[in-house]
Amino acid sequence: MTFTMSRRLAILLLVLLAALALFPLWGKLAFAAKFPFLMQKLTGIMILAILAMSLDLLVGVAGLVSLGHAAFFGLGGYVLAMMSPQYEAANLWLVLPCALGVTALASLVVGFLSIRTSGIYFIMVTLAFGQMGYYFFNDSKAAGGSDGAFIYVKPAVEAFGVTLLDLDQKLTFFYVALGTLVAVYALLRLLLASPFGRVVRAIGVNEYRVQGLGFNPMAYKLVAFTIAGTIAGLGGFLAATQYGFVNPAMLGWHQSGHVLVMVILGGMGTLFGPVLGAFILELAHFAFESVTDHWLLPMGVMVIAIVLLLPKGVAGLLIQWTTLPPPQAGEGGERSETGEGPHPPTAARRVPPSPASGRGEVKEAPP
Repeated sequence: MTFTMSRRLAILLLVLLAALALFPLWGKLAFAAKFPFLMQKLTGIMILAILAMSLDLLVGVAGLVSLGHAAFFGLGGYVLAMMSPQYEAANLWLVLPCALGVTALASLVVGFLSIRTSGIYFIMVTLAFGQMGYYFFNDSKAAGGSDGAFIYVKPAVEAFGVTLLDLDQKLTFFYVALGTLVAVYALLRLLLASPFGRVVRAIGVNEYRVQGLGFNPMAYKLVAFTIAGTIAGLGGFLAATQYGFVNPAMLGWHQSGHVLVMVILGGMGTLFGPVLGAFILELAHFAFESVTDHWLLPMGVMVIAIVLLLPKGVAGLLIQWTTLPPPQAGEGGERSETGEGPHPPTAARRVPPSPASGRGEVKEAPP
């Protein structure tokens, strides 16, 4: 989905962002008993939203449906777990670049081997790589095996011996996750607005036409795959920091499919849509689970209803609501085909008389 964000939509998203940022203030009044749990829940949803945005770069923009994307999410968390001392805080300025570097290298290798396929073959290849990562950590004694690994002390954010952020504080980590979410969204928006991003969007529409224009689609897809994998690793790093625990399920295809549902429900190719999809899916999960033990049934009905009634996702509905309708004929002229504005009214001009008839003719001047 390619669109230009309207002012109304931008204001609506800013209002939602402000409501989320102010949750520590109004959440205490609205949810007094469950406030600490909801703080942790919203923090986890924001981390999943980062993962969903990274997957949207592949699925919604480049047209690459991956079922192994969670492998990079889990890999980022495992790098933190394996580099953290058992009873001491790891240095964030050391472990974070290492986690991003390892996930970038892994996504580069996996992408180099995967993008040579397309369609269902690409899906199966990424699924295979994801399951390879799952079974590697599941059978690795150094990584804790199927029981996973614990991170007893969160990374330290210090400079010259001064603590800048205390990640043990839930409020601090809430705003760290929120700031990272906004930063990743802004980065991806700038990326897609660049010439590189426009080529990647074009590849998602028609790869062969892009190749005919002289571009190398393989190179662009590989770079997009690497960027998406690195951002997923950042999300996994934050998830491991929040929960202090990593396990092989973070890399499994169930996690990849779960995030893919977020992207589809929210609206592919919009970036903000997968964020909304993450909040809708996770909050609905929490609501249904607190009401009935058979929460999977209403959850499935909700997903099916959104897919059938909103083929472009929740983001498509918001774009439709916040976009002004084009002016009707006679109201400021006809709408141009490009949608950039109305054409000026067609003017009439007089043609000099022809020698045969001796009379002038009135014809419409071209626009």
